[in-house]
Amino acid sequence: MGAAANPKPHRGLKWTDWVFAALMIALAVVCLLLGNWQMQRLAEKDRLIAAVDARLSAEAIAVPPVDQWTGLDTEALVYQPVTLTGRLRYTQTITVFTSLSDPQGQYGGPGYWVMTPLELAQGGTVFVNRGFVPEQYQEAAIMGDLHGDDPEVITLTGLLRPSEVAGFMTPEPNMSDRIEWVRDTARMAGMVDPTLAPIAPFYVDLPAAAPGQLPQGGETVISFPNNHLSYAFTWYGFAVVAVVMLVFWLWRQARRPAS
Repeated sequence: MGAAANPKPHRGLKWTDWVFAALMIALAVVCLLLGNWQMQRLAEKDRLIAAVDARLSAEAIAVPPVDQWTGLDTEALVYQPVTLTGRLRYTQTITVFTSLSDPQGQYGGPGYWVMTPLELAQGGTVFVNRGFVPEQYQEAAIMGDLHGDDPEVITLTGLLRPSEVAGFMTPEPNMSDRIEWVRDTARMAGMVDPTLAPIAPFYVDLPAAAPGQLPQGGETVISFPNNHLSYAFTWYGFAVVAVVMLVFWLWRQARRPAS
């Protein structure tokens, strides 16, 4: 019988294979780091949710005074119940367009937030979000509720909200109809009597009043999308897949017969 044919030698790995392997390992490391970052964001979000839950059930505190507004960390006070005393300037009301898709009260759909400045007794002005009105009530809202400013000094309690920030795509405010598109207190400050300055870098949402009463308060949306865990698992999965595919590819390359 003749001698068995010698198997062809494997070609081994070339330097280009190792370069590709290095790139794939770098990709896996990046995915791993992104997964770790998402886990950090998850921990931060959990702390935020716990802090907000604690604030919502806490006693109301006095609204930060005007001498604390510069550099105030409003994020540390978001959804904090606060009390504020002063005089509502109804004739300086601004309406901010919105669409209430999941109303707590009977009114919803396209409409406006009614933002009325409140002159604090101790100085400065805070915009108060008195609630939502349907579109057909916008004109009545900016007419000072069809009456002039009320000279009565009142005390209100609501939830502190940081000022929103207008983006580069946000339309300019409609000055003649007193319509804004975002609850940006700096922009709204330019639409009211200059004597109301300084304007707080936050506003206050009022709670719900009697059913059917307008403006419709109590529409604060307290929601924190928290998908960081699923994002982390996705990045970790990409890292594992990259390593497994790399190992398989290197094995296949090393097993290829030499040419």
